[in-house]
Amino acid sequence: MSSGESFFVTTPIFYVNDVPHIGHAYTEVAADVLARWHRQRGDDTWSLTGTDEHGQKILRTATANGMAPQEWADRLVETAWKPLLQTVDIANDQYIRTTDPAHERGVQAFIQQLRDDGHIYEGVYEGYYCVGCEEYKTRDELVETADGDYAGELLCAIHSRPVEILKEKNYFFRMSDFQQQLLDLYGSQPDFIQPESVRNEIIQFVSQGLEDLSISRSSFDWGVKVPWDESHVVYVWFDALLNYVTAIGYGDPQRVEEFRRRWPAVHLVGKDIARFHAVIWPAMLMAAGLPVPKRVFGHGWLLVGGEKMSKSKLTGIAPQQITEAFGSDAFRYYFLRAITFGQDGSFSWEDLSARYQAELANGFGNLASRLIAMIARYRGGAIPEAEIDAEIAELAARVTADADDAVGRVEIHQAIAHVWRLVDRLNLYITEQEPWVLAKDAARARRLDQVLATAAHGLGALAVLLSPVMPKATARLWTALGGEGAVQDVPLLQATEWKAQTTGSVQALEALFPRIEEPEAGAA
Repeated sequence: MSSGESFFVTTPIFYVNDVPHIGHAYTEVAADVLARWHRQRGDDTWSLTGTDEHGQKILRTATANGMAPQEWADRLVETAWKPLLQTVDIANDQYIRTTDPAHERGVQAFIQQLRDDGHIYEGVYEGYYCVGCEEYKTRDELVETADGDYAGELLCAIHSRPVEILKEKNYFFRMSDFQQQLLDLYGSQPDFIQPESVRNEIIQFVSQGLEDLSISRSSFDWGVKVPWDESHVVYVWFDALLNYVTAIGYGDPQRVEEFRRRWPAVHLVGKDIARFHAVIWPAMLMAAGLPVPKRVFGHGWLLVGGEKMSKSKLTGIAPQQITEAFGSDAFRYYFLRAITFGQDGSFSWEDLSARYQAELANGFGNLASRLIAMIARYRGGAIPEAEIDAEIAELAARVTADADDAVGRVEIHQAIAHVWRLVDRLNLYITEQEPWVLAKDAARARRLDQVLATAAHGLGALAVLLSPVMPKATARLWTALGGEGAVQDVPLLQATEWKAQTTGSVQALEALFPRIEEPEAGAA
Protein backbone atom coordinates (compact mmCIF):
# COMPACT_ATOMS: atom_id res chain seq x y z
CA MET A 1 0.00 0.00 0.00
CA SER A 2 1.35 3.39 -0.91
CA SER A 3 0.63 6.47 1.17
CA GLY A 4 -1.82 8.94 -0.33
CA GLU A 5 -4.11 6.41 -1.98
CA SER A 6 -7.88 6.73 -1.69
CA PHE A 7 -9.29 4.37 0.89
CA PHE A 8 -13.08 4.18 1.34
CA VAL A 9 -14.31 1.63 3.90
CA THR A 10 -17.91 0.83 4.78
CA THR A 11 -19.87 -1.18 7.30
CA PRO A 12 -23.28 -2.54 6.45
CA ILE A 13 -26.08 -0.17 7.29
CA PHE A 14 -27.92 -1.78 10.16
CA TYR A 15 -31.65 -2.38 10.54
CA VAL A 16 -33.32 -0.16 13.13
CA ASN A 17 -35.77 -2.85 14.17
CA ASP A 18 -33.91 -3.25 17.47
CA VAL A 19 -30.98 -1.96 19.51
CA PRO A 20 -27.39 -2.95 18.64
CA HIS A 21 -25.50 -5.87 20.16
CA ILE A 22 -21.80 -6.67 20.18
CA GLY A 23 -22.02 -8.33 16.76
CA HIS A 24 -22.86 -4.95 15.26
CA ALA A 25 -20.12 -3.28 17.29
CA TYR A 26 -17.61 -5.88 16.06
CA THR A 27 -18.09 -4.80 12.45
CA GLU A 28 -18.02 -1.12 13.41
CA VAL A 29 -14.73 -1.51 15.28
CA ALA A 30 -13.10 -3.52 12.50
CA ALA A 31 -13.94 -0.85 9.93
CA ASP A 32 -12.83 1.89 12.32
CA VAL A 33 -9.43 0.29 12.92
CA LEU A 34 -8.88 0.00 9.17
CA ALA A 35 -9.94 3.63 8.65
CA ARG A 36 -7.76 4.94 11.49
CA TRP A 37 -4.78 2.96 10.22
CA HIS A 38 -5.13 4.28 6.68
CA ARG A 39 -5.66 7.85 7.86
CA GLN A 40 -2.55 7.67 10.01
CA ARG A 41 -0.46 6.29 7.15
CA GLY A 42 -1.47 9.29 5.04
CA ASP A 43 -4.14 7.78 2.79
CA ASP A 44 -7.15 9.79 1.61
CA THR A 45 -9.56 7.96 3.90
CA TRP A 46 -13.34 7.96 4.21
CA SER A 47 -15.31 5.80 6.64
CA LEU A 48 -19.06 5.27 6.22
CA THR A 49 -21.66 3.68 8.47
CA GLY A 50 -25.37 4.18 9.00
CA THR A 51 -28.80 2.68 9.30
CA ASP A 52 -31.26 0.89 7.01
CA GLU A 53 -34.70 2.27 7.82
CA HIS A 54 -37.06 1.02 5.10
CA GLY A 55 -38.79 -2.29 4.49
CA GLN A 56 -41.45 -4.54 5.92
CA LYS A 57 -39.48 -5.50 9.03
CA ILE A 58 -39.17 -1.86 10.14
CA LEU A 59 -42.82 -1.15 9.32
CA ARG A 60 -44.02 -4.09 11.39
CA THR A 61 -41.73 -3.28 14.30
CA ALA A 62 -42.86 0.35 14.36
CA THR A 63 -46.53 -0.65 14.15
CA ALA A 64 -46.09 -3.14 16.99
CA ASN A 65 -44.68 -0.30 19.10
CA GLY A 66 -47.50 2.08 18.22
CA MET A 67 -45.36 4.40 16.11
CA ALA A 68 -45.05 5.55 12.53
CA PRO A 69 -41.97 4.01 10.89
CA GLN A 70 -40.17 7.34 10.51
CA GLU A 71 -40.80 8.16 14.18
CA TRP A 72 -39.51 4.73 15.18
CA ALA A 73 -36.40 5.08 13.03
CA ASP A 74 -35.64 8.56 14.38
CA ARG A 75 -35.94 7.31 17.93
CA LEU A 76 -33.71 4.24 17.48
CA VAL A 77 -31.04 6.16 15.56
CA GLU A 78 -30.70 8.86 18.20
CA THR A 79 -31.06 6.68 21.32
CA ALA A 80 -29.29 3.49 20.26
CA TRP A 81 -27.37 3.45 16.98
CA LYS A 82 -25.50 6.74 17.08
CA PRO A 83 -24.67 6.24 20.79
CA LEU A 84 -23.12 2.88 19.83
CA LEU A 85 -20.45 4.78 17.90
CA GLN A 86 -19.51 6.72 21.03
CA THR A 87 -19.55 3.59 23.19
CA VAL A 88 -16.84 1.89 21.14
CA ASP A 89 -15.02 5.06 19.95
CA ILE A 90 -15.88 5.01 16.26
CA ALA A 91 -14.37 7.94 14.32
CA ASN A 92 -16.54 7.60 11.21
CA ASP A 93 -16.50 10.35 8.59
CA GLN A 94 -20.15 9.99 7.61
CA TYR A 95 -23.40 8.51 8.91
CA ILE A 96 -26.06 7.77 6.32
CA ARG A 97 -29.73 6.97 6.83
CA THR A 98 -31.77 5.47 4.01
CA THR A 99 -34.52 7.94 4.85
CA ASP A 100 -32.19 10.83 3.95
CA PRO A 101 -33.76 12.73 1.01
CA ALA A 102 -30.46 12.75 -0.91
CA HIS A 103 -30.22 8.97 -0.66
CA GLU A 104 -33.80 8.50 -1.81
CA ARG A 105 -33.18 10.74 -4.83
CA GLY A 106 -30.08 8.76 -5.69
CA VAL A 107 -31.97 5.45 -5.46
CA GLN A 108 -34.66 6.74 -7.80
CA ALA A 109 -32.08 8.05 -10.28
CA PHE A 110 -30.26 4.70 -10.28
CA ILE A 111 -33.32 2.52 -10.74
CA GLN A 112 -34.66 4.83 -13.45
CA GLN A 113 -31.39 4.54 -15.34
CA LEU A 114 -31.53 0.76 -15.17
CA ARG A 115 -35.09 0.75 -16.50
CA ASP A 116 -34.21 3.18 -19.28
CA ASP A 117 -31.33 0.88 -20.28
CA GLY A 118 -33.59 -2.18 -20.42
CA HIS A 119 -32.40 -3.93 -17.26
CA ILE A 120 -35.79 -3.84 -15.50
CA TYR A 121 -39.10 -5.42 -16.52
CA GLU A 122 -42.51 -6.09 -14.98
CA GLY A 123 -43.51 -9.58 -13.79
CA VAL A 124 -45.15 -11.60 -11.03
CA TYR A 125 -43.23 -12.99 -8.06
CA GLU A 126 -44.47 -16.00 -6.12
CA GLY A 127 -42.33 -17.69 -3.52
CA TYR A 128 -40.90 -17.67 0.00
CA TYR A 129 -39.87 -14.50 1.80
CA CYS A 130 -38.15 -14.03 5.17
CA VAL A 131 -39.08 -10.69 6.70
CA GLY A 132 -36.20 -11.02 9.20
CA CYS A 133 -33.66 -11.26 6.38
CA GLU A 134 -35.76 -9.09 4.04
CA GLU A 135 -34.79 -11.71 1.47
CA TYR A 136 -36.47 -14.00 -1.05
CA LYS A 137 -35.63 -17.62 -0.26
CA THR A 138 -35.43 -20.79 -2.33
CA ARG A 139 -36.75 -24.06 -0.93
CA ASP A 140 -33.26 -25.44 -0.29
CA GLU A 141 -32.45 -22.42 1.90
CA LEU A 142 -35.24 -23.34 4.34
CA VAL A 143 -35.44 -25.92 7.10
CA GLU A 144 -38.45 -27.85 8.34
CA THR A 145 -38.92 -28.61 12.01
CA ALA A 146 -40.84 -31.54 13.43
CA ASP A 147 -41.45 -30.13 16.90
CA GLY A 148 -41.75 -26.92 18.89
CA ASP A 149 -43.93 -23.90 18.21
CA TYR A 150 -43.34 -24.10 14.45
CA ALA A 151 -43.72 -27.85 13.94
CA GLY A 152 -44.27 -28.69 10.29
CA GLU A 153 -43.50 -25.17 9.04
CA LEU A 154 -40.70 -24.00 6.77
CA LEU A 155 -38.25 -21.84 8.67
CA CYS A 156 -35.50 -19.42 7.74
CA ALA A 157 -32.23 -21.17 8.56
CA ILE A 158 -30.79 -17.94 9.98
CA HIS A 159 -33.71 -16.63 12.07
CA SER A 160 -35.49 -19.93 12.84
CA ARG A 161 -38.78 -18.22 12.10
CA PRO A 162 -41.45 -19.20 9.52
CA VAL A 163 -41.13 -17.65 6.08
CA GLU A 164 -44.08 -16.12 4.26
CA ILE A 165 -45.40 -17.02 0.82
CA LEU A 166 -45.70 -13.98 -1.42
CA LYS A 167 -47.45 -13.48 -4.71
CA GLU A 168 -47.53 -9.99 -6.15
CA LYS A 169 -46.81 -7.99 -9.26
CA ASN A 170 -43.26 -6.71 -9.06
CA TYR A 171 -40.53 -5.16 -11.13
CA PHE A 172 -37.54 -7.38 -11.81
CA PHE A 173 -33.83 -6.71 -12.37
CA ARG A 174 -32.30 -8.87 -15.13
CA MET A 175 -29.60 -10.18 -12.81
CA SER A 176 -29.29 -13.43 -14.77
CA ASP A 177 -27.70 -11.43 -17.59
CA PHE A 178 -24.64 -10.82 -15.40
CA GLN A 179 -23.79 -14.36 -14.36
CA GLN A 180 -20.77 -14.72 -16.61
CA GLN A 181 -19.53 -11.21 -15.92
CA LEU A 182 -19.61 -11.97 -12.21
CA LEU A 183 -17.71 -15.23 -12.65
CA ASP A 184 -15.17 -13.39 -14.79
CA LEU A 185 -14.80 -10.81 -12.04
CA TYR A 186 -14.18 -13.45 -9.38
CA GLY A 187 -11.62 -15.14 -11.63
CA SER A 188 -9.72 -12.01 -12.59
CA GLN A 189 -9.68 -10.55 -9.05
CA PRO A 190 -9.10 -13.43 -6.62
CA ASP A 191 -9.17 -11.10 -3.60
CA PHE A 192 -12.43 -9.41 -4.62
CA ILE A 193 -14.24 -11.65 -2.12
CA GLN A 194 -12.58 -12.59 1.14
CA PRO A 195 -12.01 -14.82 3.02
CA GLU A 196 -11.52 -17.88 0.81
CA SER A 197 -14.42 -19.77 2.39
CA VAL A 198 -16.88 -17.02 1.50
CA ARG A 199 -15.38 -16.64 -1.98
CA ASN A 200 -15.83 -20.35 -2.68
CA GLU A 201 -19.44 -20.27 -1.49
CA ILE A 202 -20.26 -17.29 -3.71
CA ILE A 203 -18.63 -18.81 -6.79
CA GLN A 204 -20.55 -22.03 -6.26
CA PHE A 205 -23.82 -20.13 -5.88
CA VAL A 206 -23.35 -18.06 -9.03
CA SER A 207 -22.11 -21.04 -11.04
CA GLN A 208 -25.41 -22.82 -10.42
CA GLY A 209 -27.23 -20.09 -12.31
CA LEU A 210 -28.75 -16.75 -11.35
CA GLU A 211 -32.41 -15.84 -11.41
CA ASP A 212 -33.73 -12.35 -12.06
CA LEU A 213 -34.32 -10.38 -8.88
CA SER A 214 -37.63 -8.89 -7.76
CA ILE A 215 -36.77 -5.29 -6.85
CA SER A 216 -40.10 -3.80 -5.82
CA ARG A 217 -42.92 -4.46 -3.39
CA SER A 218 -46.55 -3.37 -3.72
CA SER A 219 -48.11 -4.88 -0.56
CA PHE A 220 -46.85 -2.06 1.71
CA ASP A 221 -45.66 1.51 1.19
CA TRP A 222 -42.73 2.09 3.58
CA GLY A 223 -39.80 2.64 1.25
CA VAL A 224 -38.48 4.63 -1.70
CA LYS A 225 -41.18 5.08 -4.33
CA VAL A 226 -40.48 3.51 -7.72
CA PRO A 227 -40.27 6.67 -9.87
CA TRP A 228 -42.43 5.44 -12.78
CA ASP A 229 -44.97 3.57 -10.60
CA GLU A 230 -45.57 4.99 -7.14
CA SER A 231 -47.81 2.07 -6.17
CA HIS A 232 -44.51 0.21 -5.67
CA VAL A 233 -41.60 0.79 -3.31
CA VAL A 234 -38.05 -0.30 -4.06
CA TYR A 235 -37.03 -3.64 -2.53
CA VAL A 236 -35.22 -2.81 0.70
CA TRP A 237 -31.92 -4.47 -0.25
CA PHE A 238 -31.81 -2.77 -3.66
CA ASP A 239 -32.38 0.49 -1.79
CA ALA A 240 -29.90 -0.27 1.01
CA LEU A 241 -26.96 -1.32 -1.17
CA LEU A 242 -27.08 1.99 -2.97
CA ASN A 243 -26.18 3.84 0.23
CA TYR A 244 -22.52 3.15 -0.55
CA VAL A 245 -22.65 5.37 -3.62
CA THR A 246 -25.36 7.90 -2.68
CA ALA A 247 -23.37 8.75 0.46
CA ILE A 248 -20.46 10.03 -1.62
CA GLY A 249 -22.46 11.89 -4.20
CA TYR A 250 -23.99 9.50 -6.73
CA GLY A 251 -27.04 11.16 -8.29
CA ASP A 252 -25.95 14.66 -7.27
CA PRO A 253 -24.55 16.76 -10.16
CA GLN A 254 -22.71 18.94 -7.62
CA ARG A 255 -20.74 16.00 -6.20
CA VAL A 256 -19.48 14.22 -9.30
CA GLU A 257 -15.83 14.81 -8.46
CA GLU A 258 -16.31 13.63 -4.87
CA PHE A 259 -17.82 10.38 -6.13
CA ARG A 260 -14.94 9.81 -8.54
CA ARG A 261 -12.43 10.53 -5.78
CA ARG A 262 -13.93 8.11 -3.25
CA TRP A 263 -15.36 5.18 -5.18
CA PRO A 264 -14.81 2.19 -5.19
CA ALA A 265 -15.01 0.97 -1.59
CA VAL A 266 -13.92 -1.87 0.64
CA HIS A 267 -17.06 -3.41 2.19
CA LEU A 268 -16.93 -5.15 5.57
CA VAL A 269 -20.05 -7.28 6.10
CA GLY A 270 -21.18 -10.32 8.04
CA LYS A 271 -20.82 -13.50 6.02
CA ASP A 272 -24.61 -14.00 6.04
CA ILE A 273 -25.06 -10.93 3.84
CA ALA A 274 -21.98 -11.47 1.66
CA ARG A 275 -24.19 -12.73 -1.18
CA PHE A 276 -25.99 -9.41 -1.43
CA HIS A 277 -22.69 -7.55 -1.58
CA ALA A 278 -20.73 -9.92 -3.81
CA VAL A 279 -23.49 -10.92 -6.25
CA ILE A 280 -26.43 -8.52 -6.36
CA TRP A 281 -24.42 -5.35 -5.71
CA PRO A 282 -21.72 -5.79 -8.37
CA ALA A 283 -24.39 -6.89 -10.87
CA MET A 284 -26.29 -3.65 -10.17
CA LEU A 285 -23.12 -1.62 -10.68
CA MET A 286 -22.27 -3.45 -13.90
CA ALA A 287 -25.75 -2.68 -15.23
CA ALA A 288 -25.25 1.00 -14.42
CA GLY A 289 -21.77 1.11 -15.95
CA LEU A 290 -20.08 1.87 -12.61
CA PRO A 291 -16.93 0.29 -11.16
CA VAL A 292 -17.46 -2.65 -8.83
CA PRO A 293 -16.20 -2.47 -5.21
CA LYS A 294 -12.52 -2.99 -4.47
CA ARG A 295 -13.25 -5.81 -2.07
CA VAL A 296 -16.05 -7.52 -0.16
CA PHE A 297 -14.92 -9.04 3.11
CA GLY A 298 -17.47 -11.35 4.75
CA HIS A 299 -16.33 -11.76 8.33
CA GLY A 300 -17.47 -14.51 10.66
CA TRP A 301 -20.13 -14.46 13.36
CA LEU A 302 -19.79 -13.86 17.06
CA LEU A 303 -21.14 -16.97 18.73
CA VAL A 304 -22.80 -17.32 22.12
CA GLY A 305 -23.48 -20.86 23.24
CA GLY A 306 -22.43 -22.08 19.80
CA GLU A 307 -25.04 -19.98 17.96
CA LYS A 308 -24.88 -16.69 16.10
CA MET A 309 -25.63 -13.77 18.38
CA SER A 310 -29.23 -12.68 17.89
CA LYS A 311 -31.69 -10.38 19.62
CA SER A 312 -34.58 -12.54 18.40
CA LYS A 313 -33.01 -15.55 20.15
CA LEU A 314 -32.25 -13.50 23.28
CA THR A 315 -28.50 -14.07 22.91
CA GLY A 316 -27.60 -10.46 22.14
CA ILE A 317 -25.14 -8.75 24.49
CA ALA A 318 -25.16 -4.96 24.60
CA PRO A 319 -21.72 -3.40 24.03
CA GLN A 320 -22.18 -1.30 27.16
CA GLN A 321 -22.16 -4.44 29.29
CA ILE A 322 -18.55 -4.93 28.26
CA THR A 323 -17.31 -1.35 28.00
CA GLU A 324 -18.68 -0.40 31.42
CA ALA A 325 -16.64 -3.19 32.98
CA PHE A 326 -13.50 -3.27 30.84
CA GLY A 327 -13.49 -0.01 28.87
CA SER A 328 -13.79 0.65 25.16
CA ASP A 329 -10.10 0.04 24.38
CA ALA A 330 -10.29 -3.46 25.82
CA PHE A 331 -13.46 -4.12 23.81
CA ARG A 332 -11.75 -3.06 20.59
CA TYR A 333 -8.57 -4.99 21.32
CA TYR A 334 -10.25 -8.19 22.45
CA PHE A 335 -12.60 -8.74 19.54
CA LEU A 336 -9.98 -7.96 16.92
CA ARG A 337 -7.14 -9.90 18.59
CA ALA A 338 -8.93 -12.94 19.99
CA ILE A 339 -10.93 -13.73 16.84
CA THR A 340 -9.31 -14.45 13.49
CA PHE A 341 -10.93 -11.86 11.27
CA GLY A 342 -12.99 -13.76 8.73
CA GLN A 343 -13.80 -16.74 10.95
CA ASP A 344 -16.51 -17.35 13.52
CA GLY A 345 -15.48 -16.66 17.10
CA SER A 346 -16.99 -17.60 20.44
CA PHE A 347 -17.36 -14.92 23.06
CA SER A 348 -17.03 -15.65 26.76
CA TRP A 349 -16.62 -13.37 29.73
CA GLU A 350 -13.92 -15.69 31.08
CA ASP A 351 -11.74 -15.37 27.98
CA LEU A 352 -12.23 -11.61 27.85
CA SER A 353 -11.22 -11.26 31.50
CA ALA A 354 -8.21 -13.53 31.12
CA ARG A 355 -6.91 -11.65 28.08
CA TYR A 356 -7.53 -8.30 29.73
CA GLN A 357 -5.42 -9.25 32.73
CA ALA A 358 -2.64 -11.08 30.87
CA GLU A 359 -2.23 -9.06 27.69
CA LEU A 360 -3.47 -5.57 28.54
CA ALA A 361 -2.97 -5.07 32.29
CA ASN A 362 0.12 -7.26 32.81
CA GLY A 363 1.54 -7.02 29.29
CA PHE A 364 1.15 -3.63 27.64
CA GLY A 365 -0.09 -1.61 30.61
CA ASN A 366 2.56 -2.80 33.05
CA LEU A 367 5.29 -2.25 30.47
CA ALA A 368 4.25 1.37 30.06
CA SER A 369 3.90 2.04 33.80
CA ARG A 370 7.25 0.43 34.71
CA LEU A 371 9.23 2.23 32.06
CA ILE A 372 7.75 5.67 32.67
CA ALA A 373 8.38 5.23 36.40
CA MET A 374 12.01 4.16 35.87
CA ILE A 375 12.75 7.11 33.58
CA ALA A 376 11.25 9.45 36.18
CA ARG A 377 13.16 7.81 39.04
CA TYR A 378 16.56 7.25 37.46
CA ARG A 379 16.79 10.18 35.04
CA GLY A 380 14.51 12.82 36.51
CA GLY A 381 11.92 12.26 33.77
CA ALA A 382 14.25 12.98 30.84
CA ILE A 383 14.39 10.29 28.16
CA PRO A 384 18.12 9.71 27.70
CA GLU A 385 19.82 10.55 24.43
CA ALA A 386 21.63 7.33 23.70
CA GLU A 387 22.22 4.82 20.93
CA ILE A 388 19.29 2.43 20.53
CA ASP A 389 20.09 -1.28 20.79
CA ALA A 390 20.02 -2.56 17.23
CA GLU A 391 17.85 -5.59 17.96
CA ILE A 392 14.98 -3.50 19.35
CA ALA A 393 15.30 -0.85 16.64
CA GLU A 394 15.18 -3.48 13.93
CA LEU A 395 12.23 -5.28 15.53
CA ALA A 396 10.24 -2.04 15.83
CA ALA A 397 10.82 -1.29 12.14
CA ARG A 398 9.98 -4.86 11.15
CA VAL A 399 6.70 -5.07 13.07
CA THR A 400 5.65 -1.73 11.59
CA ALA A 401 6.10 -3.08 8.07
CA ASP A 402 4.57 -6.47 8.88
CA ALA A 403 1.51 -4.94 10.52
CA ASP A 404 1.00 -2.59 7.59
CA ASP A 405 1.13 -5.52 5.17
CA ALA A 406 -1.43 -7.41 7.28
CA VAL A 407 -3.81 -4.45 7.31
CA GLY A 408 -3.56 -4.32 3.53
CA ARG A 409 -4.80 -7.92 3.46
CA VAL A 410 -7.58 -7.08 5.97
CA GLU A 411 -5.94 -9.44 8.46
CA ILE A 412 -6.54 -7.19 11.45
CA HIS A 413 -5.89 -9.91 14.02
CA GLN A 414 -2.53 -10.61 12.41
CA ALA A 415 -1.59 -6.93 12.34
CA ILE A 416 -2.17 -6.69 16.11
CA ALA A 417 -0.23 -9.91 16.66
CA HIS A 418 2.74 -8.46 14.77
CA VAL A 419 2.72 -5.34 16.95
CA TRP A 420 2.41 -7.45 20.07
CA ARG A 421 5.74 -9.09 19.26
CA LEU A 422 7.27 -5.76 20.27
CA VAL A 423 5.24 -5.64 23.51
CA ASP A 424 6.50 -9.08 24.50
CA ARG A 425 10.10 -8.40 23.48
CA LEU A 426 10.24 -5.12 25.43
CA ASN A 427 8.96 -6.80 28.57
CA LEU A 428 11.63 -9.47 28.20
CA TYR A 429 14.27 -6.85 27.36
CA ILE A 430 13.63 -4.99 30.61
CA THR A 431 13.74 -8.24 32.58
CA GLU A 432 17.03 -9.21 30.91
CA GLN A 433 18.73 -5.82 31.25
CA GLU A 434 17.64 -5.17 34.85
CA PRO A 435 17.79 -1.38 34.81
CA TRP A 436 17.14 -1.34 38.57
CA VAL A 437 20.49 -3.14 38.99
CA LEU A 438 22.27 -0.84 36.54
CA ALA A 439 21.00 2.17 38.48
CA LYS A 440 22.95 1.08 41.56
CA ASP A 441 26.31 1.26 39.74
CA ALA A 442 27.49 4.71 38.66
CA ALA A 443 30.04 3.11 36.36
CA ARG A 444 27.21 1.64 34.31
CA ALA A 445 25.30 4.91 33.88
CA ARG A 446 25.82 4.96 30.11
CA ARG A 447 24.44 1.47 29.79
CA LEU A 448 21.42 2.46 31.87
CA ASP A 449 20.88 5.41 29.52
CA GLN A 450 21.00 3.06 26.56
CA VAL A 451 18.55 0.58 28.09
CA LEU A 452 16.05 3.28 29.05
CA ALA A 453 16.37 5.00 25.67
CA THR A 454 15.93 1.69 23.85
CA ALA A 455 12.87 0.68 25.84
CA ALA A 456 11.38 4.16 25.38
CA HIS A 457 12.06 3.91 21.64
CA GLY A 458 9.98 0.75 21.48
CA LEU A 459 7.24 2.05 23.78
CA GLY A 460 6.76 5.19 21.70
CA ALA A 461 6.49 3.09 18.56
CA LEU A 462 3.79 1.04 20.31
CA ALA A 463 1.84 4.19 21.17
CA VAL A 464 1.75 5.09 17.48
CA LEU A 465 1.10 1.59 16.11
CA LEU A 466 -1.65 0.73 18.57
CA SER A 467 -3.47 4.06 18.36
CA PRO A 468 -5.89 2.80 15.66
CA VAL A 469 -6.83 -0.10 17.94
CA MET A 470 -6.82 1.52 21.40
CA PRO A 471 -7.19 5.27 20.88
CA LYS A 472 -7.80 6.25 24.51
CA ALA A 473 -4.97 4.29 26.12
CA THR A 474 -2.44 5.30 23.48
CA ALA A 475 -3.42 8.97 23.77
CA ARG A 476 -2.66 8.82 27.50
CA LEU A 477 0.61 7.00 26.85
CA TRP A 478 1.59 9.55 24.22
CA THR A 479 1.07 12.38 26.71
CA ALA A 480 3.09 10.50 29.32
CA LEU A 481 5.95 10.17 26.84
CA GLY A 482 5.95 13.94 26.35
CA GLY A 483 4.20 13.77 23.01
CA GLU A 484 3.16 17.02 21.38
CA GLY A 485 -0.11 17.12 19.48
CA ALA A 486 -2.21 13.98 19.02
CA VAL A 487 -0.67 10.54 18.63
CA GLN A 488 -2.94 9.80 15.66
CA ASP A 489 -1.23 12.63 13.81
CA VAL A 490 2.13 10.88 13.93
CA PRO A 491 2.69 9.24 10.51
CA LEU A 492 2.17 5.56 11.14
CA LEU A 493 4.93 4.32 8.87
CA GLN A 494 7.32 6.60 10.78
CA ALA A 495 6.35 5.10 14.13
CA THR A 496 9.98 4.58 15.11
CA GLU A 497 10.74 8.29 14.59
CA TRP A 498 8.17 9.44 17.13
CA LYS A 499 10.63 11.09 19.52
CA ALA A 500 11.06 14.07 17.19
CA GLN A 501 7.50 15.07 18.12
CA THR A 502 7.98 15.06 21.90
CA THR A 503 9.45 17.26 24.61
CA GLY A 504 11.85 14.47 25.56
CA SER A 505 10.52 14.31 29.11
CA VAL A 506 8.00 11.89 30.59
CA GLN A 507 4.98 12.66 32.74
CA ALA A 508 3.24 10.58 35.38
CA LEU A 509 1.09 7.77 33.99
CA GLU A 510 -1.75 6.11 35.82
CA ALA A 511 -2.40 2.47 34.97
CA LEU A 512 -3.62 2.16 31.37
CA PHE A 513 -5.56 -0.99 32.21
CA PRO A 514 -6.24 -1.10 35.95
CA ARG A 515 -6.99 -4.43 37.53
CA ILE A 516 -10.72 -4.95 37.86
CA GLU A 517 -13.11 -7.25 39.62
CA GLU A 518 -14.57 -9.81 37.27
CA PRO A 519 -18.06 -8.69 36.16
CA GLU A 520 -21.13 -10.81 36.43
CA ALA A 521 -21.62 -12.83 33.26
CA GLY A 522 -25.14 -11.47 32.75
CA ALA A 523 -26.62 -12.51 29.41
CA ALA A 524 -23.57 -14.58 28.53
